Amino acid sequence: MRNRSIQLFAASAVFLLGFVVPSRAQNWSGIIDPSRAVDWSHAGVPGGVPNRTTICSTLNPGATAAQINTAIQNCASGGVVFLSAGTYNLTSGIDFNNKSNVTLRGAGANQTFLIFTGAVGCFGQYSNVCIENGDNSWVGGPSHTANWTAGYAKGTTVITLSSTSGLSVGSVIILDQLNDSSDPGTIFVCETGGVCAQEGPAGGERSNRAQQQLVKVTAISGNNVTISPGLYMPNWRSSQTPGAWWSTTEITMSGIENLSIDGTNGGADHNVTINNGYNCWVKGVRSLNANRDHVNLYQASASIVRDSYFYGTQNAASQSYGIESYMGSDDLVENNIFQHVTTPIQVNGSGSGTVYAYNYSIDDYYQVSPNWMIYGNSLHAAGVDNVLFEGNEGSGLIGDNIHGTHHFVTAFRNQYYGWETGKSAQTIPINLYFGSRYFNIIGNVLGKAGYHSQYQDVVPNGQNGDHSIYALGWFGNEGGGTPADLTAPSSLMRWGNWDVVNAATQWNSSEIPSGLGLYANPVPANQNLPASFYLSSRPAFWGAMPWPAVGPDVTGGDVASLAGHAYSIPALVCFNSTSQTGGILNFNAAACYSLSSTAPNPPTNVKAVAQ
Repeated sequence: MRNRSIQLFAASAVFLLGFVVPSRAQNWSGIIDPSRAVDWSHAGVPGGVPNRTTICSTLNPGATAAQINTAIQNCASGGVVFLSAGTYNLTSGIDFNNKSNVTLRGAGANQTFLIFTGAVGCFGQYSNVCIENGDNSWVGGPSHTANWTAGYAKGTTVITLSSTSGLSVGSVIILDQLNDSSDPGTIFVCETGGVCAQEGPAGGERSNRAQQQLVKVTAISGNNVTISPGLYMPNWRSSQTPGAWWSTTEITMSGIENLSIDGTNGGADHNVTINNGYNCWVKGVRSLNANRDHVNLYQASASIVRDSYFYGTQNAASQSYGIESYMGSDDLVENNIFQHVTTPIQVNGSGSGTVYAYNYSIDDYYQVSPNWMIYGNSLHAAGVDNVLFEGNEGSGLIGDNIHGTHHFVTAFRNQYYGWETGKSAQTIPINLYFGSRYFNIIGNVLGKAGYHSQYQDVVPNGQNGDHSIYALGWFGNEGGGTPADLTAPSSLMRWGNWDVVNAATQWNSSEIPSGLGLYANPVPANQNLPASFYLSSRPAFWGAMPWPAVGPDVTGGDVASLAGHAYSIPALVCFNSTSQTGGILNFNAAACYSLSSTAPNPPTNVKAVAQ
């Protein structure tokens, strides 16, 4: 197991500065300053998961993992390997083994059941299902590396590399640079234990290079490489010895759909891994009792995890996740249910441009300290930047500093309780530790009525933090000699959030960091908020339910004690409307979301309070 731990331009001074694509109008335009956000509309697979209709092979219960793997390898491009209804007892794992453009599909997550008692190596990411390329290129031994010598400005789409050997149009390259050696008081990419992190690096990068972005090569001319999308962070610079590394190949346009995976006895770390994958997916899947995580996004970019249900964990300890991003960019994690999972969404390595939207989590199960609330949405490592959390309903958002710092993260129209039954510690809807800088918290509905009694707990004079809506700037081991972070609260943008303490929406210009020297945000000209920061219209899975579901401008919501500002999202409606066996949903995405697509309002059996 390996450690987790151009378009053609003439050479000119203009080219050396990089080509910056003019930004189109974004949904967040006029609210968030362009220095603090990116275009999230292209997250995931362009056009969504393809609806493939050509069946290249049909297998029935009794088929072995080897037979399924052979069918995948023999399937023509754009085809489907179909697993009929029934139970498949598999003594080893399913491995796509660099087979692109193939779908593995079941008859439904409540009809096709894969029960694993063995797994597959997956280039060190020991998994029950492995969607991997054929090139073992990882942080400890990249196949190809190069110095990145020019083209660093935010938005740049043309960069210069010292070598393009092994690189081709369509390749995905990972850009990185050295961490900051000291805190400049602005962007501080750091993962040093005791300085900016409680424990030190997470391991999801080349040594001392936490900041990363995965981009696709669209053209090569000599050493000049055109990339898509353009650069997200504004701090790429030659002093940090920026570089690039890449695999010879990526697996693309492959995914799994409409089946159930039981990892209870599989012996794997991960139920599903997408390893060196681009435009891959997990859709309509029920995943049970994973070990480390249900889905491991390892060097996965522009991929999708959607319309799925994740239940349980084998350990209920610190490394027990639903979806774990270990290195990635521009992924889309949308419309999923997490139940009895310790940390449903864990960003445990770079995740530039990724969108986590409309996910529901309940019973974030943690045995180590039963009264300690674990967060449904968690930033857990250095190098996390420009991530969007939108429309999620669950316990809350944390930017911890266990493994380092995070920047330019946006939370929009989420409903975070900051509370779960039996929890009394770390019960805070928005908890931003040391190094969580330039965050944008906009249009959210926050808190638990009757529990939260204080608006914020801000360094250096905070108190009563566990009953606050916000905790800002703490290091996490106060009294240990490490100073708290005054830049975290001073760089934070808050606008249009409703909370139970004030019982009112906060439109305060004093909570807009308009006076910063860098990455300031002007006070918005009005109080208008778009329905979404990444969608142009109501998503297909939403149907006729109220849209948007959460926000200060929402009225008549069905979630109790929030002044009507929150409706149940489709994932919550699905959770409350689906039958259970032994406390586990008899989940079938097609049936569940056809229900929400026809109901003008949430069904009457939806619980008034979601937690």
